[in-house]
Amino acid sequence: MNEIRNYKAQTVKQRYRGDDEYDYLFKLVVIGDSGVGKSNLLSRFTKNEFNLESKSTIGVEFATRTLHIDGKVIKAQIWDTAGQERYRAITSAYYRGAVGALLVYDVTRRPTFENVLRWLKELRDHTDPNIVLMLIGNKSDLRHLVAVSTEDGKDLAERESLYFMETSALEATNVDNAFTEVLSQIYRIVSRKTVEAGDEAATSSVPSRGETINIKDERSAWKKFGCCSS
Repeated sequence: MNEIRNYKAQTVKQRYRGDDEYDYLFKLVVIGDSGVGKSNLLSRFTKNEFNLESKSTIGVEFATRTLHIDGKVIKAQIWDTAGQERYRAITSAYYRGAVGALLVYDVTRRPTFENVLRWLKELRDHTDPNIVLMLIGNKSDLRHLVAVSTEDGKDLAERESLYFMETSALEATNVDNAFTEVLSQIYRIVSRKTVEAGDEAATSSVPSRGETINIKDERSAWKKFGCCSS
């Protein structure tokens, strides 16, 4: 099923009564190897908390946060998937319905970067091809231990046509920007559908590959890279 194409029917005007009222509900997944900081990225974004003694996620956990984008109330339901190999069969079921994903590696641990392509393949095998996907190089605060350069991250993002950003959950650097931009891109896809005729027209409204997203100030220094020309 084309999850993004059908999101108009699933989310427009979905509202709960009382405090849990929203215009759109978007499911995101945060994936990557164990220990890259997925849980702390989630807790920093949803609760503005960081736990130095955070333990590995068992199975799948999720949290929510509500944002306002272009006058609409957007509720993000964010699933934190375990990175351990033995949980992969469990977590793959939770990709269903996701319209956005953050693929995280640890800039101080080269193997977590080398495993990105494996996670990317799993993601693409279980989600809609139009899913909004950002590559995240986390733990940028550990500058003296960096094993994956910013250029390496950018190069991979360019080859795979991904958004890219480096973050620090500890210092809260770019965490809000990363999640908010993914949600904003999803919202733009969905909102365009509401003003275009039919679902087929909506499918073509996905932001084009190679488009550069310009966001002012140093807090959001990232780009979306295009596919290779070959």
